[in-house]
Amino acid sequence: MTSRVGEYAAKSVLAAGLAAGGIMLGCSSHAGQNPQGGGIPAMPVKVVEAKAMPVSDATDYVATLKSRDSAVIMPQVEGQITQIIVHSGDKVEAGSGLMEIDPLKQQATVKSQESARAAQQATLSLAKQQYERAQGLFAAGVVSKQDLDQAKAALDAAQAQMDALDAQVREQEVQLHYYRVVAPRGGIVGDIPVREGDRVTTSTQLTTVDQPGSLEAYVYVPIEHSAQLKMNLPVQILDSDGKVVADTRVSFVSPQVDNTTQTVLVKARIANGNDALRQLQFVRARVVFGTHQSPQVPILAVTRLAGQYFAFVAEPQGSGFVARQKPLKIGQTLGNNYEVQDGIKPGDKVIVSGTQFLLDGAPVIPQS
Repeated sequence: MTSRVGEYAAKSVLAAGLAAGGIMLGCSSHAGQNPQGGGIPAMPVKVVEAKAMPVSDATDYVATLKSRDSAVIMPQVEGQITQIIVHSGDKVEAGSGLMEIDPLKQQATVKSQESARAAQQATLSLAKQQYERAQGLFAAGVVSKQDLDQAKAALDAAQAQMDALDAQVREQEVQLHYYRVVAPRGGIVGDIPVREGDRVTTSTQLTTVDQPGSLEAYVYVPIEHSAQLKMNLPVQILDSDGKVVADTRVSFVSPQVDNTTQTVLVKARIANGNDALRQLQFVRARVVFGTHQSPQVPILAVTRLAGQYFAFVAEPQGSGFVARQKPLKIGQTLGNNYEVQDGIKPGDKVIVSGTQFLLDGAPVIPQS
């Protein structure tokens, strides 16, 4: 009985020894697969090298586009609109009629002035006859020199009055022309905010006439950037998706500061050959103050946690590499990349694949 118990105990010790040996062999096998230790197999990851690239020192502003060939049409007289000849969007030539303002009162004024001129013409004719008669009588010794001088003075006064009436008639006739509003240049009729029957004054805007073509971007730059403003600074006009639709340069910097907004007006001319932009359109204008060198990383390599940006970098450790999570200070978005202002330096191997499975310090096998 005793011998059987001893035999059983010997077999148990042998089995435990074999099991322990198996565990140690298994650990040795894993250690061979991961030379860095830790029991975690190294994960293959794709990396890109962070390179220093030129980055623009730029700021975006809201700009207003204004036509360089736009005429605001206002009446030169007051009155009631009796006819609107054109419609918004019509193409007109220089001198084409746009609107008519009731001219009846002015026509009556012109007619009254013409009647007064006709009456004065009769008075002038009589003064001429009397002067010619006085000349004959003076030559015959019938009248005195004083009578002749009086006749001449009457003729001169009648002529002066006639000249004044002529000028008044011409003035009123010119004024009458203003009751027909015409296009000062060829172009396209803009919005017409008035209607037939409206009473207008000389400060009422009737419409606009715009010529297709070049525009100017009006950019209001805060005063803190005024020291950086100078002529020929690059300006980019962006659409709603951030795509550059026009490249231009600063053509005007105001010498004054707007007292209400504390901004400086900057203008930039835009060719707009394809008419993609419109008068009075709001756009994003990016003013490029200069350039600097900064590393860039792909957007896909960056994660955001609690408002902080992070990226993994493959760093050498021992005979291999480990993933290190780096907090980043992000700058501009440049296409599919972020500008990194702090956290990554040129030459770092930025991990761009499998980042959702990585932990700080995890072994990795970089692949380009």
